[in-house]
Amino acid sequence: MEPSHKDAETAAAAAAVAAADPRGASSSSGVVVQVREKKGPLRAAIPYMPFPVAVICLFLNTFVPGLGTFVSAFTVLCGARTDLPDRHVCCVFWLNIAAALIQILTAIVMVGWIMSIFWGMDMVILATSSQATRNRASHSSCEPGAAEKFRMTP
Repeated sequence: MEPSHKDAETAAAAAAVAAADPRGASSSSGVVVQVREKKGPLRAAIPYMPFPVAVICLFLNTFVPGLGTFVSAFTVLCGARTDLPDRHVCCVFWLNIAAALIQILTAIVMVGWIMSIFWGMDMVILATSSQATRNRASHSSCEPGAAEKFRMTP
């Protein structure tokens, strides 16, 4: 497995911190730890929706288990992005429908209701992280001198 560009930046930053430490090398010098969340297909199929839509889906999932997940499935057909870029839109749509049916059918034993609320919370978390990423990108492009940062010199 080849280290990515981000891993190289993290290692360079850790080396700079260790070099700047007046006491010598720190206890974690040379060790870079990266944690990545592994999502299953159902969890990765949750769409990145606009924040108001995600809140509505959370509200629906709280009071009618699976209904918000069912509504979110249709946002995939409207172009909402998911963490499954290699899957076709119809496949992701059906994965969300399957998650909604699981929530509805298991709501009788409270498992589906709890799963439905967590699903709605994940929708809101994804919406806020997506919104924050867009805001950071728009602010960095509006900074004075931002064009000079990306201008290539011959």
